[in-house]
Amino acid sequence: MKELNYIDLFAGAGGLSEGFIRKGFTPVAHVEMNKDACDTIKTRAAFHWLKANNKINIYTDYLKSENKNKEMLWREVPENLINAVINKEISEASLPEIFFKIDNELKGEKVDLIIGGPPCQAYSIVGRARDPKNMEEDPRNHLYKHYVKFIEKYLPNMFVFENVPGILSAKNGEYLDKILLAVRNAGYEVAIPPKKYLNAKDFGVLQDRKRVIIIGWKKELNLTYPKFEEKEQVFTIWNDLFSDLMPLKSGQGTMNATEYFKPATDYLYQAKIRNGFDYVTQHLTRPNNENDLEIYRIAIDEWANKKRLNYATLPKRLIKHNNLEAFTNRFQVVNGSGISHTVVAHIAMDGHYYIHPDKTQNRSITVREAARIQSFPDDYFFEGSRTAAFKQIGNAVPPLMAEKIAEKIREMI
Repeated sequence: MKELNYIDLFAGAGGLSEGFIRKGFTPVAHVEMNKDACDTIKTRAAFHWLKANNKINIYTDYLKSENKNKEMLWREVPENLINAVINKEISEASLPEIFFKIDNELKGEKVDLIIGGPPCQAYSIVGRARDPKNMEEDPRNHLYKHYVKFIEKYLPNMFVFENVPGILSAKNGEYLDKILLAVRNAGYEVAIPPKKYLNAKDFGVLQDRKRVIIIGWKKELNLTYPKFEEKEQVFTIWNDLFSDLMPLKSGQGTMNATEYFKPATDYLYQAKIRNGFDYVTQHLTRPNNENDLEIYRIAIDEWANKKRLNYATLPKRLIKHNNLEAFTNRFQVVNGSGISHTVVAHIAMDGHYYIHPDKTQNRSITVREAARIQSFPDDYFFEGSRTAAFKQIGNAVPPLMAEKIAEKIREMI
């Protein structure tokens, strides 16, 4: 395959990037403000280089080690791969420095593609509901302007701009119109999906996750928005995604390597989640107090009858929040007999919205289970604390979805 390169902006933990790497794209640089996410991308870059150079044992030793020294791991790979992960907030003040670092990596090469999407909280419906000013004064509303500046500077053949469905309605669609106008003024045609958004479940991901994927190309390329085949989902969370993981109680598990409980299912291989290793990492759950665990049991019983728990209907002794009108769905069970509801960054705050469907285990999902719902492979290691890992996972683009998008982009280019 022809080698194509890309710059990943607002890269998060690298979920979108992972899909493009699978389809033969080479990252020039990742730009991300969160240090833990940058560390995760560096570790993933080390994985890809070590695997390509028949040194994967160095990576597996790292995963198996009790006290992980990521700097030592990074020293095993070419320095430029680590330096290409730029830990900076994208702002007017930081743009010159970021451009300088990317130019150093490019060494005069042309950029084929820019991918990424600004943080979505400013556009999300939930974010607007929680903010008294409807997020209208949030500076993140205008990060798209910086994204456009990268397009104007590097003039890629194409770009992929990812965001939440709330961007369609934010300020009555005004922000979306501004984004489309800005890239058209930069010399690009741009399109959104015919149905306005794409859903991860149609790409083999066991999650109902809608995302607006805006695709743009130089006007002279005369392209159209790609057609994505929608596949009916026949796999389930309980039978296919979680079945090989060790049963745990609340507070149990480890961030380190642990054996699988059962052989892999067909889905785990098809989705590239199982990878030939005989162990898994980060299968760690949160500890919960008895009050929450009792609510979990009630929620699981309700879900057995196809009902979502309404927080306001709990016994009074279990209710700890005064607001019984907003967010009454704060305790939700993952649908074991189907696919999961959307994994979001709030999973870093508590696990109540992601209760494991097995009443015997009676807990919220682990870091690894959340990563699997997002279709991250088991050899993907999230740097930082348990909370940091959950946040990275909740903010990510599912790699399986990203891979199918990358396949179409490669065809178009």
